[in-house]
Amino acid sequence: MLGANIRSGGVEFSVWAPRAERLSVQIISVQTNESDQIELSRGTDGLFSGFASAQAGDRYCYVIDGNCRPDPVSRYLPEGVHSRTEIVDPDSFHWNDEDWRGLSFQDFVIYELHTGTFTPQGTFDGAIEKLSYLRDLGITAIELMPVAAFPGIRNWGYDGVSLYAVQARYGGPDGLKRLVNAAHRAGLAVVLDVVYNHLGAEGNYLREVGPYFTDRYKTLWGDAINYDGKDSQHVRKYAIENALFWIREYHIDGLRLDAIQTINDASPKHIVQELVESVREFTDGSGRKVSVMAESDENERKLVLPLGEGGFGLDAVWSDDFHHSVHTVLTAENSGYYQDYGQPEKIVKALNEGFVFQGQHFRAWNTSRGTSSQGIPLFRHVFCIQNHDQIGNRCWGERLNHLVPKGAVKAAAALLLLAPETPLLFMGEEYAEPAPFQFFVDFGDPQLQKAVLEGRKAEFEDFGWTEIPNPQDPETFERSKLTWRMDEDMLAWYRQLLQLRRKFVTHSARTCRARLSDRQIVMEVPVEEAGLLVMVTFPESTSQGTKTDLAGEELLLQSKEDNCEVSVFLNKRAQARAAILKEAA
Repeated sequence: MLGANIRSGGVEFSVWAPRAERLSVQIISVQTNESDQIELSRGTDGLFSGFASAQAGDRYCYVIDGNCRPDPVSRYLPEGVHSRTEIVDPDSFHWNDEDWRGLSFQDFVIYELHTGTFTPQGTFDGAIEKLSYLRDLGITAIELMPVAAFPGIRNWGYDGVSLYAVQARYGGPDGLKRLVNAAHRAGLAVVLDVVYNHLGAEGNYLREVGPYFTDRYKTLWGDAINYDGKDSQHVRKYAIENALFWIREYHIDGLRLDAIQTINDASPKHIVQELVESVREFTDGSGRKVSVMAESDENERKLVLPLGEGGFGLDAVWSDDFHHSVHTVLTAENSGYYQDYGQPEKIVKALNEGFVFQGQHFRAWNTSRGTSSQGIPLFRHVFCIQNHDQIGNRCWGERLNHLVPKGAVKAAAALLLLAPETPLLFMGEEYAEPAPFQFFVDFGDPQLQKAVLEGRKAEFEDFGWTEIPNPQDPETFERSKLTWRMDEDMLAWYRQLLQLRRKFVTHSARTCRARLSDRQIVMEVPVEEAGLLVMVTFPESTSQGTKTDLAGEELLLQSKEDNCEVSVFLNKRAQARAAILKEAA
């Protein structure tokens, strides 16, 4: 691995910097505070390397054209993204998770959290205190929003500029290791959100050392990464090695790749496919279970097709259609990308097939969207009714419980948590957290501060939202912290649903038969064996169909509130069918 690596008698430094003719490393001793500068040797392909007498805790920077720059492969930036790197000994941490081999993706119940707002401390150590609560709730995997170093002390994490460095404010490398270690001891997997489609705008020094970016493609957030142009093999390695770095050094159990539809790559093998292959190769050799999922709005089946069938081999993809279908039925919002939803029939299709749009015209894009989901197991779709994007990218960061009555939230939660797809909860959802989750940043560049505010205003024009919170204002961040003021009734509802999921859904065939019946959404899970019959009535429903005969069914859970109704039965007909099939076999 590039960067500063501890060897016998000192530290080996290596950096890929083809745009530099000469390069040296400046080291400040942690013991004496004395500075030393050593010129590195330039090898083939612009790779500089050298050895120096240094140790863990010393700080260094690379001197290029008289400028002191952080290492592109910094493990820790305690002074911030503009300053020196600290040398880290990755072998100094004492792990005691040796019995943990990972978790099969079929067992995932994901809880997405933002480290800085999840607890009052806003640290990895603070999150450790909540692990037993999450385990008892029924969560099996926590998903951390990006923790790669970003400018300032407040950020969602998608403005990260040093992909290998753990954000100092959260607790740095050892803090993340303590969290992962404790999670494994509690029986929880840890998924890390990683961003390989762009880097943040402030503190991004990569373009000074090499062709990491390209102007042949554009992203919404900044320059596209060069995965298929000149010298792109080194850039591809930078991303792939980063994925393996989290798995190897931090014992991470899964990666969530951010917005891969914006990763442009015309290479014979797409960077995402190569990354998944590299992870599979590592796990095959280590005996660990590591999952890779991705966010994409394209409804592209190729992403989850196996590598051997020409697919990318991802374990799962975030499927937005379920969220959008439920949200629009409950809120009647129909602007922006919500304009293509609003009918209960689309909730049913999402439950049955994962994707709603499978090649049909999508008005928000004015073109067709999606491919067939046939043959894709339902558990490979990650469903949610709330996540950081769908809450935080609203003008005021309202959660679903701020927008609709409690009964409606309970109904949506029943479909989410009892469906065969893989569920994701956003922190605080389970107890109807009263605080919003708003967009916040801490940029030092005044022009960038202004650009972010203006960009947010432009983004909301399609939704008719005008006045917005200032992302740069510290109060926006403070408002977004969880209060942990719990609606105990809602929390009990989520716990009961997750108990039913664990008993009837998780280890089932993960199949579904959903339909509209007499103003209700009726869902049988699974189809082939004994399981659940879930009936949900949303307010203002106008759908009609054949009434379901419930004679003799055993009621397991029920809610009647705010003109919404949820009834969960033991599906005895499915039990009978399963018994007949078993006898016939």
